[in-house]
Amino acid sequence: MSSTTTISVDKLSRLIGTPKSPRIIDVRTDAAFADDPRLIPSAIRRDADTITTWVESFRNGSAIVICRHGHDLSHGVAAWLRQEGIPAEVLEGGHAAWATAGKSMVPETVLPPRNPNGRTVWVTRTRPKIDRIACPWLIRRFVDPDAMFLFVTSSEVSAVAERFGGVPFDIEGVFWSHRGELCTFDVMIKELALTFEPLNRLATIVRAADTSRHELAPEAAGLVAASLGLSRMYTDDLEQLDAGMLLYDAFYRWARDASEETHNWPAGKSRS
Repeated sequence: MSSTTTISVDKLSRLIGTPKSPRIIDVRTDAAFADDPRLIPSAIRRDADTITTWVESFRNGSAIVICRHGHDLSHGVAAWLRQEGIPAEVLEGGHAAWATAGKSMVPETVLPPRNPNGRTVWVTRTRPKIDRIACPWLIRRFVDPDAMFLFVTSSEVSAVAERFGGVPFDIEGVFWSHRGELCTFDVMIKELALTFEPLNRLATIVRAADTSRHELAPEAAGLVAASLGLSRMYTDDLEQLDAGMLLYDAFYRWARDASEETHNWPAGKSRS
């Protein structure tokens, strides 16, 4: 049973990917990280010895602190955060317990470098519809909650990414883009090792909607309709992204918790 200062692997796994997920701080030593250079989804690495230099960046919201086994290192950091007024808990059993439970982990080797403010920067084409909203949702919910997205003219994506230290996505000829029948969202899930059932189910819907193969998933037509509707409601790409985050939050929770549920009211009423 979790104490008031710890959280179980199962409980944390239910929070990750949702809008109210706490910030996850990985304070494993360099040696411990070298033994397993993977991150719990949405985690950011921080050095416990320099806590006074980064504590302010976690001022808004709660935090979960993770070390290798959930012992003194993470407990000390969590206590320091609480002393600073930041609600903080320790993951029971630490990173090792998460790995033993077989939960998804993101390989550090595929992640882009962070800018001086600790944020990843991603660059893509303007006027997003499906893939270019789904991918930012995935990144903010499972990779970097503070990720920046720059929407620019198609011909300028690669140059802007190079100039501003960003990663281009969903354009031709780059790593994070369509591959064969897979859309960019599929590729990101595969490369980030986030291939667990709810995201796989959502990926099928996104692929069906983004590539006009609605036979792959009956929900695809609804996603297309909602996505095109949002594109008509918003002229600002970032405002559309904010609205789209809620849309994908809903689809993810449906895929995780409600895909078997149906709705028929009033029940038993004959149809003519």
